[in-house]
Amino acid sequence: MGPAFPEQDGLIGQSWAMLFASGGFKVKLCDIEQQQITNALENIRKEMELLEQSGALKGSLGAQEQLSLISGCSDMQKAVEGAIHIQECVPENLELKKKIFVQLDPVIDDKVVISSSSSCLLPSKLFAGLTHVKQCIVAHPVNPPYYVPLVELVPHPETDPSTVDRTHALMKKIGQTPIRIQKEIDGFALNRIQYAIISEAWRLVDEGVVSPSDLDLVMSDGLGMRYAFVGPLETMHLNAEGMLSYCDRYSESMRHVLKTFGPIPEFSGATVQKVNQAMCEKVPDDPQHLAARRKWRDQCLLRLYKLKREMPSE
Repeated sequence: MGPAFPEQDGLIGQSWAMLFASGGFKVKLCDIEQQQITNALENIRKEMELLEQSGALKGSLGAQEQLSLISGCSDMQKAVEGAIHIQECVPENLELKKKIFVQLDPVIDDKVVISSSSSCLLPSKLFAGLTHVKQCIVAHPVNPPYYVPLVELVPHPETDPSTVDRTHALMKKIGQTPIRIQKEIDGFALNRIQYAIISEAWRLVDEGVVSPSDLDLVMSDGLGMRYAFVGPLETMHLNAEGMLSYCDRYSESMRHVLKTFGPIPEFSGATVQKVNQAMCEKVPDDPQHLAARRKWRDQCLLRLYKLKREMPSE
């Protein structure tokens, strides 16, 4: 029996189900609401069939074979029977997540991995007091997980190294790109970097340096194109005669600019209205327009994913 999913929630849970099925694992979606399970299974069926039609379905199995691996269950204890991996996907609420893990703790064996999809809650808080804490880990995906392969693996201080290794191997098996966060820190790695970018972007707009639409172009038609293939550290390495050369050449100017960075924004007031107006002019914030834009984004990400897979790494 493959991975089980307690309390499956929304798109993240559905994406995990699709990813695990693409690797040939049996999957059980679990939610206290049977209708949630029914809706999820139908959404997954539609999505997989569309992916297969466009030649974008992951894995070696066809859509129907993958769909046959996914089932639903509203009884948590039955859902986790025989599971090797449990991926929690409830909303980002500490008490809600802890409630799930407390319910799981007495009904699991000593081998299954308990993994949370949390984007920022620390493992030491999520898994505090659990008997099976050595089997617990955060595996934070990037939205949308089916198109963006990165997964941050964040262990509890008492997590057994074998739990990290097994989760790492499982993520590789289903085509994801796992990275190891070696110690707890708020925001892990991805959100710390993301929030740093958002913070400076906000300040630049707030101070009238650049318009919101032009700011987004800095990333989408500038840094983002480069970072899709090489990270910031390799970019430094390539933009000079190696890393030592870059630091020797540019460290003083980098430090000069960094010292001019302002305080943490409040993300409120007039700037919110200014940014919101610009965003709504491009994409109105009603459900239909937002859904259409997300679909376009996902199609772009899928093409980028294919390109990255086709490109030689050297």
